Amino acid sequence: MDSTVVLILVIFFVSTLLRSVVGFGNALIAMPLLAILLGITTATPLVALTGPLLSLGILVFDWKQVDLKSTWRLLAASVLGIPLGLAFLNTGSEALVKTVLALVLVLFGAYSLIVRHIPLLGDGWAFPFGFIAGVLGGAYNTNGPPIVVYSSLKRWNPDRFRGTLQGYFLPTGLIVAASHGLSGLWTPEVVRLFLYSIPVNAVAIAAGHWLHKRIPEGKFDRLVYVLLIALGIFLWLD
Repeated sequence: MDSTVVLILVIFFVSTLLRSVVGFGNALIAMPLLAILLGITTATPLVALTGPLLSLGILVFDWKQVDLKSTWRLLAASVLGIPLGLAFLNTGSEALVKTVLALVLVLFGAYSLIVRHIPLLGDGWAFPFGFIAGVLGGAYNTNGPPIVVYSSLKRWNPDRFRGTLQGYFLPTGLIVAASHGLSGLWTPEVVRLFLYSIPVNAVAIAAGHWLHKRIPEGKFDRLVYVLLIALGIFLWLD
């Protein structure tokens, strides 16, 4: 195993550890670093292929914590939003949309850190947030941020927050990964690196679960808000 593969596995371990601790954010670390090492055409399907595996691994611990009422509403609304997002593909508005989304994430994260009093959303809000996620996912493959913001505004405890995110990310991740496969992006290199990553990701998921249980709820919330700010900055720089 050459040094490049070892470095790739280290990246997977760190990014998966973050995903297991808070429920999202692995792409913040994995995508830019793997794109440098492997190129975007290999990094994108590789990260997408590992996504459902990470969700499934976390759900082994937290499947009872999934808020099914919110999850099915988010998924149904996302399915409705995807066709509209696909229609936006050729509008040339990607930079503007990502800039606005980045600004919303940074402002929301900063407000939540400073004010530390955010509104509590009812279950019906899952539909607009899920629809927006579907539009962004269909157009720019960025369906995650609205779901994370929605979950934050539900003020779930850390276990429900992390578990419900996986309940949404698992089926949507399977769709994205399958679409890459049907498009011929599952090259032998992608499959080889994916297979190498499985034991590393399994260890990282278990370690992340152990750490997750030891983060006080108040500090967990602040960690989520910091990551939302980081996600906004990442989208702005992307």
